[in-house]
Amino acid sequence: MALAVVRSRSLDGLEAPTVHVEVQLANGLPSFTLVGLADTEVKESRERVRAALQQSGFAFPHNKRITVNLAPAELPKESGRFDLPIALGLLAADGQLDAARLAEAEFAGELSLAGELRPVRGALALALAARRDRDARMLVLPRASAAVAAQVQGLDVRGADTLAQVVAALCAGAAAQPLPPARPGPRVGAHHDAGDLRDVKGQSAAKRALEIAAAGAHSLLLVGPPGTGKSMLAQRLAGLLPPLSEDEALESAALLGLAADDVAFGARPLRTPHHTASAVALVGGGAPPRPGEISLAHGGVLFLDEVPEFPRAALEALREPLESGCITIARAARRATFPARFQLVAAMNPCPCGWLGAPPATGRSCRCTPEAVARYQGRLSGPLLDRIDLQVEVLAARPDELLAAPQGEPSAVVAERVAQARARQLARQGTTNAALDAAGVDAQAALDAAAVDFVRQAAARLGWSGRRLHRALKVARTIADLAGADRVSVAHIAEALQSQRVLGA
Repeated sequence: MALAVVRSRSLDGLEAPTVHVEVQLANGLPSFTLVGLADTEVKESRERVRAALQQSGFAFPHNKRITVNLAPAELPKESGRFDLPIALGLLAADGQLDAARLAEAEFAGELSLAGELRPVRGALALALAARRDRDARMLVLPRASAAVAAQVQGLDVRGADTLAQVVAALCAGAAAQPLPPARPGPRVGAHHDAGDLRDVKGQSAAKRALEIAAAGAHSLLLVGPPGTGKSMLAQRLAGLLPPLSEDEALESAALLGLAADDVAFGARPLRTPHHTASAVALVGGGAPPRPGEISLAHGGVLFLDEVPEFPRAALEALREPLESGCITIARAARRATFPARFQLVAAMNPCPCGWLGAPPATGRSCRCTPEAVARYQGRLSGPLLDRIDLQVEVLAARPDELLAAPQGEPSAVVAERVAQARARQLARQGTTNAALDAAGVDAQAALDAAAVDFVRQAAARLGWSGRRLHRALKVARTIADLAGADRVSVAHIAEALQSQRVLGA
């Protein structure tokens, strides 16, 4: 009877707990049994491992009773990441490989029938978990996955193309052919090619709101007729945001890696789900739980175009993440928590036909009844609107006005002001203004005497809730930061009030 143990990792949300792959060869009727709460993908590894070993020139122990245990047994195992450790455990238990060498590393990788290594989902999450565990073991992954995992500093990550290469690296003495350290994949700038703000003609008020939203990480709702530039403005928000920090970039890329998306490391994500997306698609779910669009937008922008057309349940599911910055997906057998600190940008028409409030000079007029307008705007509930910091109108302009409009500021100029305002916030309170709690608002949004009276009268006249009052003060604090002011004045409060339009008011 022979036994070999190989270390690997599973995925449990954004966590990657250690899994011990135990392989036993015993006398008896030939069989290949895999236990340890493995799903169908893992159980199918028996056939992949058998073919990969034979095609790579290794002997498969056909005349043995093979038992593979994935411990701990209560942790669900999924995907083909255990192919490589199972194959190495078989070779070590059969005496074709020194079992002591396996203790020096952790392994993960899916095998093809020809013995080639294929990338695994969540490679960056594996590397982050290894760093958190302060594990000094080498991490061996398929070459493409190793390039992603190598973004984590302080880890010894090695990449391989085939099973034979991994076995050659584990040989003893002069026969060993070590795997070279993996090189990190390319990093991009602060954002994808989101276009330049100067492309949007006119709309100075909406551009100012976009600058305020970027400076304080505020959520934003753009309301206006079709073709006024709402989508263009929203797509350019990512280009105004400062670069991600190292930890933010790693966490964002790890979440994208869980969804098997292409990871542009270092870029602020811009997610634009279609309005037919379900609540599960937005907040996450499934078995095992996968992150939704709000988590994939972590550290970046979530743009919901035509927001009233989204299912009501999907929109209402955004309430808690907008407040807490995380989402907990609870199922009968699994529970997973994903970060979801995103900037929400939503765009909508003011009515079903889209032309409510359009200037007569545009030649368009609204044909909707008041009941239809109220029903359409009512698709966004009061509690959800209460959680959106900035609500501004994007007015229609005549073609001759657009043609005569001067070219606006480029994104680089606005981004510089945004970066300076963000730096003031981080130096003062360690977080953005949008993330301030009630105590933080009282401490940081210091008002002068005239501003206190102004806010008191405005809140009473508009019937604000406590949440809406705090959000208005956060916006005013951001406006003051853009102006380089230490205290919030009446001018800052007045500008904040201009961006607090409530639908139906």
